[in-house]
Amino acid sequence: MSFTVYFVRHGQTIFNFYNRMQGWCDSPLTQKGIADAHTAGIHLADKNFSNIYHSDTMRATNTCKIIMSENKKEIETLPKPVALRNFREQSYGYFEGNDSTQTWLMVGASHGCRSYQEMITKYSIDDSRDFMRAIDPFHDAENNEQYWKRVDAGFEYLNEHQKNESTALVVSHGTTIRSIVKRFAPDIDVVTQGPKNGSVTKLIVDGKNIKVAYFNHYLDTQEY
Repeated sequence: MSFTVYFVRHGQTIFNFYNRMQGWCDSPLTQKGIADAHTAGIHLADKNFSNIYHSDTMRATNTCKIIMSENKKEIETLPKPVALRNFREQSYGYFEGNDSTQTWLMVGASHGCRSYQEMITKYSIDDSRDFMRAIDPFHDAENNEQYWKRVDAGFEYLNEHQKNESTALVVSHGTTIRSIVKRFAPDIDVVTQGPKNGSVTKLIVDGKNIKVAYFNHYLDTQEY
């Protein structure tokens, strides 16, 4: 059995605009973020979604509503959205809401890195989670094992609830989408650029076999 999943990163938020760490904490969509969501909805307007999911954050929930409003089907006939905590952003623990540049400098300092991009280039996205938890004074940030246990359970849920050749929408988050793509399509460059707000990433799921059809599409000239 195989099915298609369109992962969409939520629209820009206030914390995104101000370059702040935003994992399990939340902030509202900006006007650009609302526009990002409408653009994603237009790009996916002709998709016949059998299931619609979003993480349990306000920013993903509101982005999902806007995407649904652009679908060519009457909104009353679309599946009722389901909140899946599994596809939340990773938790940054003590660093939630902190300046992103400052945070990654602190996390990377003892590893010879001054930025997130430098860290995931020299090490990996997986390592960055363990590095963050190690210096979190409360040890609340998710480590890599905790993170993937949660996300893998999300894919198990999809496998249990999708039918063969069905199509699903999941509104999720930047580092989560980036991490999924890096894991299942290591040849795709997720280091120099993560998924933009409102971008679409297409997966083909066949049990444990997950194929990335494309990553970070947001232009009108790209396929969807």
